[in-house]
Amino acid sequence: MKKTVFALLFLPFIILAQPPMQFKKADRNVIFGMYSGLALLMDIYYPDSPNGIGLVHVSGSGFNKPLSMAAQPLNHQSHVSLECQQLINEGYTVFSINHRATPRFKFPDPIDDAQRAVRYIRHNADKFKINPDKIGAIGGSSGGNIVLMIALLDGSGRTDDDDPINRESAKVQAVIARAPVTTFLNQSLYKNGVYLGLRGKEIERANSLEYQIAKKASPVAHATPDDPPVLLMHGDLDKTVPIIHSQMLVDSLNKYGVENELMVIKNAGHGPSFKGGLNVSEVEGKRIQWFKKHLLDQ
Repeated sequence: MKKTVFALLFLPFIILAQPPMQFKKADRNVIFGMYSGLALLMDIYYPDSPNGIGLVHVSGSGFNKPLSMAAQPLNHQSHVSLECQQLINEGYTVFSINHRATPRFKFPDPIDDAQRAVRYIRHNADKFKINPDKIGAIGGSSGGNIVLMIALLDGSGRTDDDDPINRESAKVQAVIARAPVTTFLNQSLYKNGVYLGLRGKEIERANSLEYQIAKKASPVAHATPDDPPVLLMHGDLDKTVPIIHSQMLVDSLNKYGVENELMVIKNAGHGPSFKGGLNVSEVEGKRIQWFKKHLLDQ
């Protein structure tokens, strides 16, 4: 039986923030890592008829969250239902994660957290009844940047680590990124010195430390022939993260022969609903098709 979760007035704010969704069951606030006493949390959504495939989901946030202890958790935004509900209906087990964010934390903390989440999921694959060799990832905007990073970085486990979770690979086998930030090297396309922890204008000096940090944070700099299939979705009227970000990544992936596709959402701006998009009705089917092709049918 499917159930719909609605917020109840007497529950704490952290519960009130959760979007209404349908699923068989959910494990809330599962600890997948600790950072100096700070718990890293994820929500796990189990489908009625699981297909044995797990998907990591990262909501967009501009890489930042408020400092307040009553702030809404990253993974309790509407992004979760908009990007994952139909995938849950199709049988995917979804792991929607929180990560450290600015202004308190900076790059590479969110990437480290997302990689830890993948390692945790892979290490506990039997418990979650998923295939450890076929894990996908989906996210948008800053979340799109993060899921691309865990797809494109090497992600090899540290074989001599005391923690067996850290010995696992953090690389995913298929990814969907909506309106992702793919480069920090061009300040006219996207500027976030707080996330990078540097003064933006110093990036313009190609041999500077700031340039090297911005490059390390940019998915376009990490394409290699062994990368998994990448589906990009981008509104052609996006002013927050212009579509050239996705176009640049396509060029990088093509250079190394990595399978990829860019789905342009006509007349759409930024945001998980692609508001105003003329072909937005095709988005859900494309997501389902992509993961089916590259995770279920492989």
